[in-house]
Amino acid sequence: EVQLVQSGGGLVQAGGSLRLSCTASGFEFDDYAIGWFRQAPGKEREGVSCIGRRDGDTYYADSVKGRFTISSDNAKNTVYLEMKSLKPEDTAVYFCSALCPSSYLGTYYPYNYWGQGTQVTVSS
Repeated sequence: EVQLVQSGGGLVQAGGSLRLSCTASGFEFDDYAIGWFRQAPGKEREGVSCIGRRDGDTYYADSVKGRFTISSDNAKNTVYLEMKSLKPEDTAVYFCSALCPSSYLGTYYPYNYWGQGTQVTVSS
């Protein structure tokens, strides 16, 4: 059974930093990507970033480019999302998933597995 377990998040002031982690287990193969999505109250889910396990290819939404960094420790089956210069509009529940945002043009097959979600709140 595939599982994605998230950690990190919390409350931070604007301009601060947070790191999210997503640890995968149960995959019987290595050819997948891990993406990060977020959903704020009353808004649609937004694809934030993703990274391919096979080649380390990355994707960032324009809204987070230059502020967020995604990385992967394949030995630990863990993907990290380092978030810096956080803004109040980054406030949302963040989810990791075994698929990338639709704007990503890579070739990883989208597997519909999701983490449990974690709250990120940025105060002004």
